[in-house]
Amino acid sequence: MSGETTFILLFIVATAVAIVVQKWKIPYTVALVASGLLLGSIHALKPPILTKELLYTVFLPGLLFEAAFHIDFEQFWRNKKTIVSLAVPGVIAATALIALILTPVADAVNYVRNFDWRYSLVFGALIAATDPIAVMALFREIGAPKRLNVLLQGESLLNDGTGIVFFTLSLSIATGVSTGAAGLVLDFFRIVGFGLLTGGIVGLAVSQVTKQINEPMIEITLTTVGAYGAFVAAEHFGFSGVIATVTAGMICGNYGARQGMSPSTRLAVESFWEYVAFAMNSIVFLLIGFEVRIADLAASWQMILVAYLAVTVGRALVISGVSLIFRFSKERIPWSWSFFLFWGGLRGALPMVLVLSLPHNFPHRDLLATMTFGVVIISIMFHGLTAAKFIEWLGIVAGQQPLEHYFYLQGKLRAANAAMADIEHLDRGRLKAEGVLPSLRKEYEKMIKDGEERLNSLRIDHEELRREEMQRARKELILAEKKHIIESFHRGMLSQRVYEKLLDDADARLLNMETEQEEPD
Repeated sequence: MSGETTFILLFIVATAVAIVVQKWKIPYTVALVASGLLLGSIHALKPPILTKELLYTVFLPGLLFEAAFHIDFEQFWRNKKTIVSLAVPGVIAATALIALILTPVADAVNYVRNFDWRYSLVFGALIAATDPIAVMALFREIGAPKRLNVLLQGESLLNDGTGIVFFTLSLSIATGVSTGAAGLVLDFFRIVGFGLLTGGIVGLAVSQVTKQINEPMIEITLTTVGAYGAFVAAEHFGFSGVIATVTAGMICGNYGARQGMSPSTRLAVESFWEYVAFAMNSIVFLLIGFEVRIADLAASWQMILVAYLAVTVGRALVISGVSLIFRFSKERIPWSWSFFLFWGGLRGALPMVLVLSLPHNFPHRDLLATMTFGVVIISIMFHGLTAAKFIEWLGIVAGQQPLEHYFYLQGKLRAANAAMADIEHLDRGRLKAEGVLPSLRKEYEKMIKDGEERLNSLRIDHEELRREEMQRARKELILAEKKHIIESFHRGMLSQRVYEKLLDDADARLLNMETEQEEPD
């Protein structure tokens, strides 16, 4: 089977999964991994191996850039101390805690010999960084608070970079080529600092060019160059490509898009990157499922369980410590949020790729790979499946549920009214039996009456409802304006220049509405 055919089949599987999960109410990424596990176990097709080169060349820069592009820098800056604490000292602490817990237990398991602290440190470094892509998708569905979204996503973007740096440094310790504590500190600041500088230069350069032109296709291409160019340039000089891409993404999203892009271009760029993220996430999580071998996991279940417990305890202690440090500051984290930050710290493709990048003669390489795969699968399947219930149990989105239910009932009522209207237009000639129409009319009249009673019985904050309905009505009217503008242009009633100006005005109002909806809590 050719590579092109394989990728087409992977996209067909991803599309089928996306359609199915719409009805089953399970996280998309969880379903993708489960599908990959199932198809891999029956050898339905032979996908590409998820190598470090594939992840770094194709997937990682695009996924990082898209997430960073959509982060509001003002909100990120307001929570900078918490995010940086979780992403830098938090990763160091998590790595050390995992190694501290894992080392004595590994030695106690009979078939593991000479698994000392160096290999536990390597495992801790590669598994410490979070990858909450599944939880990000869940946030979009249930409407979790914007600040919690920024905390979790901001942490994951930064700790991906710091995690890779610490993995490289821990590997140098394990192989005996470390230059000492002072050298490790200098290496860290060199890799991260110059990664920031590289990303800043690329992001500013792309943003300046976008200010000089107004062509969506060219500006989409420029952001693509920024995403992959920042990564490649930083990695070429031995700096952090992850940090560079995140920096470039935040600059392009917060400076380039707002200062240099017209509203229509900005919407086109955002739509492009949202699709890129969807497509890449789909393939990555399918490949995770294909990469795992159930038999290998079963053979090493003891070490996987110990590793999972070590990772979970380490994450809990780090989140608790950071929450206590900022307990009485402006960046205070509610305890319910702390619990969810702990539970939402999923692991994904990056740890799997890092462990596969270990030299083939590295001691305990196969065991480390099996442990990593096991922790990733437990994290995605168990935490991903329970995250929705967990966040509801904590009451984080409790205040939004009645309003969501209101619009659900309202949608059902509108659908029933539409069906009621269509009853009058049915072809009576096709209905041979007597009393069919009266029976249908009676059925829908009862449905409409019950729906109205349920709507009236809901306890809704009327001011909140008024704001929400006003936003929805405004959006619907602006979209109607856009439809009329486009139709008028195609009928030759508007010139190209007038058409673009009117479309920009409508898109600007849509963007303003989205900004108002995303104001910090």
